[in-house]
Amino acid sequence: SLAGRWRLRSGNGSVSLRAEVPGCVHTALLRQGLVQDPYYRFNDVMYRWISLDNWTYSRTFKTTFDVRKWQRVNLVFEGVDTVAQILLNNVTLGRTDNMFSRYSFDITSVIQELNFVEVRFLSAVSYAAEQSSCHKAYSIPPACPPPVQKGECHVNFIRKEQCSFSWDWGPSFPTQGIWKDVRIEAYNLYHLIYFSLTPFFVKSSQRWCLEIKSIFDVVSSKPIAGLVTVNIPKLQTQQTYSVTLQPGEGSIVLLVNINKVRSSAVETWWPNGHGRQTGYNMKTTFIMEAGYQIEKFSKAYFRTVELVQEPIPGSPGLSFYFRINGRPIFLKGSNWIPADSFQDRVTYDTLRLLLKSAADANMNALRVWGGGIYEQDAFYDICDEIGIMIWQDFMFACALYPTDQNYLESIRAEVFHQVQRLKSHPSIILWSGNNENEAAIASNWFSIPPADRKVYIGDYVMLYVKNIREIVLSEDRSRPFVASSPTNGLESVKEGWISRDPYDTHYGDTHFYDYNSDCWNWTVYPKTRFASEYGFQSWPSFSTIEKVSSAEDWSYTSNFSLHRQHHEDGNVQMLVQIARHFKLPASTDPVKKFKDTIYLTQVMQAQCIKTETEFYRASQSKIIKGEGHTMGALYWQLNDIWQAPSWASLEYGGKWKLLHYFAQNFFAPLLPVAYEDKGVLCIYGVSDLHEDQKLTLRVTVHAWSSLESVCTLAKEGVTVKAQSAVPIYKESISDILERCRNCTRKSCVITFNLVGEDGLRSPTNHFFLSSLKDAVGLEKTQLSASVSQQDDTYIFVLQTTAIAPFVSLDVGSIKGRFSDNGFLMTEKKKVVLFHPWEPTSVEELENSLTLTSLLDVV
Repeated sequence: SLAGRWRLRSGNGSVSLRAEVPGCVHTALLRQGLVQDPYYRFNDVMYRWISLDNWTYSRTFKTTFDVRKWQRVNLVFEGVDTVAQILLNNVTLGRTDNMFSRYSFDITSVIQELNFVEVRFLSAVSYAAEQSSCHKAYSIPPACPPPVQKGECHVNFIRKEQCSFSWDWGPSFPTQGIWKDVRIEAYNLYHLIYFSLTPFFVKSSQRWCLEIKSIFDVVSSKPIAGLVTVNIPKLQTQQTYSVTLQPGEGSIVLLVNINKVRSSAVETWWPNGHGRQTGYNMKTTFIMEAGYQIEKFSKAYFRTVELVQEPIPGSPGLSFYFRINGRPIFLKGSNWIPADSFQDRVTYDTLRLLLKSAADANMNALRVWGGGIYEQDAFYDICDEIGIMIWQDFMFACALYPTDQNYLESIRAEVFHQVQRLKSHPSIILWSGNNENEAAIASNWFSIPPADRKVYIGDYVMLYVKNIREIVLSEDRSRPFVASSPTNGLESVKEGWISRDPYDTHYGDTHFYDYNSDCWNWTVYPKTRFASEYGFQSWPSFSTIEKVSSAEDWSYTSNFSLHRQHHEDGNVQMLVQIARHFKLPASTDPVKKFKDTIYLTQVMQAQCIKTETEFYRASQSKIIKGEGHTMGALYWQLNDIWQAPSWASLEYGGKWKLLHYFAQNFFAPLLPVAYEDKGVLCIYGVSDLHEDQKLTLRVTVHAWSSLESVCTLAKEGVTVKAQSAVPIYKESISDILERCRNCTRKSCVITFNLVGEDGLRSPTNHFFLSSLKDAVGLEKTQLSASVSQQDDTYIFVLQTTAIAPFVSLDVGSIKGRFSDNGFLMTEKKKVVLFHPWEPTSVEELENSLTLTSLLDVV
């Protein structure tokens, strides 16, 4: 491996330093103390010079083997970001122009005993501009991002992480660097490049079979014969095959039939909440006639996936849902963006923490969004292990793209490489061609004159259908492909791949954003088949912002607060949405006012997305006026790339926002959901459980002015059907208020939960009868907490003197999460657990704790 210490120098040589590989220029400069934290204050703009320079990585290395003994010696780069010339001993080996491809250069005739390797980068910003200006026939929009993003232009002309030039939630840091492993490979005769396994269930014989594909570089001048043995001990399956490798790029495809007796006992891989994630250890041995053997250890997983698009009785259009192992699964989750602008800072632990937080919030799916990167192997390994299904976009987003020969060839290599690399992961259930590019043409985002539409549609079909789809279909028959998101699925195909309205609720998936309507009003949300993006912004906690700001920045209207907001009018939109239901902060202490505002943005975001997600979950079993059967809710977005206002539920660094705590409840496997329709309170029982449940529904009415409940109703023998949403309770609100005397809409609130046998219970949900700014009888409470330790967990015992809405526990920058947060406290005492992610103490937690509830905002 050539990973480790390299030299790095700027274009004119004025800056020279040590650099780690894998890595990038920004982190190298930071490590050497030559720049501050790039995320600090306004550094995203101040440090733009780094991206505009052309940097060179170089190092010497000794050859530790006798070159003459090997037929082929290669210099292999798993990832180069992005445009570079590669030289060894002053001989140009080739060039790179795609961050997502693997590059292998033949250095057999160039390598010596002592070697000097150079990677001469070209600024991605200037390369993109140059490629755009060379494309003379017609323009490929959009040219530049909106000014509010403070970004760079023509990102669609470079095969690089699209959001690295800026996005509406992230900074512009167009990096340069060797971002993945680099190594020397020496071999004779043959060398294994790709190895993948995909499972199939053969219905006719009722048995599982594994397709094993191995791709080799064969440097022998004549065919090589040999034996391949596949052994899966747990399934008592062992098979040996005679194979022959042809010179050049040879591939072997083997079909392994799982022992018939064991086939019925195969444990399938299930998504989180639906079963186990069983994998079987497998050993594949290649023994070729001419020499050395290769042993490959891998894990075999068995699961099937179908994307079902069929007519629905009583509804025009088609369904759009996933069946895993023959079972329809409602997808609950979010959208994933890159975890950092500098990928070398994203460790296994970073990924594990974020993905585990998704699973802990009862998620079973994430969409790897098409403006970032194809994630590192560890990401998919963890998803396989904890049962997170992945909707995998190809890396094209919110833009049109060129389709000249060079560009297409680069993309074909990228797609082939990524499909080979990723297709063995059971977690990946769908390939999707791009993010929002069908919608961009259909809705004419870029004001293309009608006469020119044909050209762009032709380019679209050329790229996503004739190239990407073709490669996916030939290389991976084990999972479905859609060309875009949102799309109308089969209807889009029928309409020539660009549908009239990709947001049509009767087909495919939808993305939906509406910041102007009242988010508590469920009637504004689409009765879609599948909600793959929707969301509201909030600010991250003060402890997260504090790390990258100075005291003068701590106000909602500071230059810093405006600079960090990359979505047009985002800060104002949050205040408008808050003001619908809450009183805005009016403290004369500017820092308190800032902290109060941050808190309210998180309360608002959590309550908005709760309302919307509950609506989608409750719509899974019904068709109203031809719409419904919603089978997925993936809110935008899970994680953050830096410390800034965004749609995320996890802050940069992994801290849970209130939304993420709410998600743990609104994605619970069993949940009662309430909404008001024409003065009637309707409660639905939503279940992901595999069996029908006989339960008791408890509905409690509380007056804001008292910790004693006003009245309780228990409805027994409520049946909640397996994997569905059914109405379980209806009563007009005026009847409820009459039954519970002394209650008005403004003076009371309703809570409700489901309780079953064997300790089965849902979270306690709440329903507000009026805006909280109009609530009558709410008093400022005295909240207190005592902290104690039990093993690795800390116990917070909370006490209140009055009902407290949206109680938030915050321990600053101590890493960890609470068992519950942002809750409505209707009893004197509540116990909350804290799970630390790093060592802490009772004293440290007590000193860092801030307790806030709605009436602390003044």
